[in-house]
Amino acid sequence: MRIFVTGASGWVGSAVVPELIGAGHQVLALARSDSSAEVAAARGARVLRGGLDDMDTLRTGATECDAVVHLAFVHDFSRFEASVQTDARAIAAFGAALEGTGKPLVIASGTPAVPGEVATERDRPRYPAGSPIAGRAANAAAVLDMAARGVRSSVVGLPRTVHGEGDKGFVSWLVADARDKGSAGYVGDGSNRWPAVHVSDAGRLFRLAVERAPAGTMLHAVGDEGVAIRDMAEVIGRHLGVPAVYRPAEDFGFLGTVLSVDQPASAALTRELLDWRPTGPGLLEDLDKGHYFAV
Repeated sequence: MRIFVTGASGWVGSAVVPELIGAGHQVLALARSDSSAEVAAARGARVLRGGLDDMDTLRTGATECDAVVHLAFVHDFSRFEASVQTDARAIAAFGAALEGTGKPLVIASGTPAVPGEVATERDRPRYPAGSPIAGRAANAAAVLDMAARGVRSSVVGLPRTVHGEGDKGFVSWLVADARDKGSAGYVGDGSNRWPAVHVSDAGRLFRLAVERAPAGTMLHAVGDEGVAIRDMAEVIGRHLGVPAVYRPAEDFGFLGTVLSVDQPASAALTRELLDWRPTGPGLLEDLDKGHYFAV
């Protein structure tokens, strides 16, 4: 297949693009900047210049290809609501272009937090009405609803950390925070859990979703169902030579809210449906490899 990919130059794209090409597919990558275009091309993709706010370009990429994989999202937490709205417009453009074709549309979203339970693919996020996070969940629901409009739509829920060498996400921020503060912190008693997946396993699941996921399918890219925040802090502290200690949530800024929630998630249904078996290292094993601590 010829597959249009947004976010091809990003972190998850670093695994998705080579995975698709390695399976014999061709990739057309959306790229706003020269640097993004260079990265996407180095990964083996052909480049279509444009951004997520360029509806004509998005429709062109979708109609010229056999499938769309939408990974791009502006992770600027100071303007998260605007990012959600941009994402909604892009998704609507893809839906309009693919309606009635039966072509795959696969987007990246997040796994939900279900109080007191391990979230499964059947769970839907429960967020306060009007919150920006609720808006992103609504975007994922809109994609699933496209199945009724003749789009083979699916959503890949990514956990709080997609880890691996080169990751600049939450785990890297926790390492930088520990280095800066002189202690590897956790919130509460540290028993709150994060789901996690190695980036290579996430990349393989996106390929399987494009190739085989039924219309209207929610998938979870979860390797570790839940890694305790204190366990993460202890590994970080050991590598940096600093203690793992309790710190109040406000010490972590916006990340404090994320650290305060117990949010394990399962991928049992995804593994059964697509025969997806994570083979990459777990989060704690990956942390122990040392690459997160290179200066």
